[in-house]
Amino acid sequence: MLPPEDDAMPPEANDEHRPGDHWPGEQWPEEHAGPMVRPYVMTSGRLEPTRGRFDLITLVVAIGPLPDGEIGLTPEHLAILHLCQEVMSVAELTGHLKLPVATVRVLLGDLLDKGLITMQEPHPEADMHDIRLYKAVIDGLRAL
Repeated sequence: MLPPEDDAMPPEANDEHRPGDHWPGEQWPEEHAGPMVRPYVMTSGRLEPTRGRFDLITLVVAIGPLPDGEIGLTPEHLAILHLCQEVMSVAELTGHLKLPVATVRVLLGDLLDKGLITMQEPHPEADMHDIRLYKAVIDGLRAL
């Protein structure tokens, strides 16, 4: 004897569920929102850039004008190049593109490999274990 069919059953429990079917209570983007592309698809599954660290405060700028029909560049790559016609930080790029930081870092690595951008990474913090630094601070305070 089969159990009665229930429209509120979860998808994994109902063999009749087809991709694209909606369940009561599910929220889906409006039709005009367009297709959704997952970030890992944009990076071909890569999680790290091939070159560069790309901290949030790393500054990036495009080298030269936007390329015409560059092979291997996605719309996201082109959007980065467009934004980087002026110096911009990785954090700003992430905000403008509305993409995860890891995705933007991978895309920036691609552009760096192709020689289309240059970057200025932040300087490392001063060595806080250097006694000369503390002596210089004390001497400066005494001079006041």
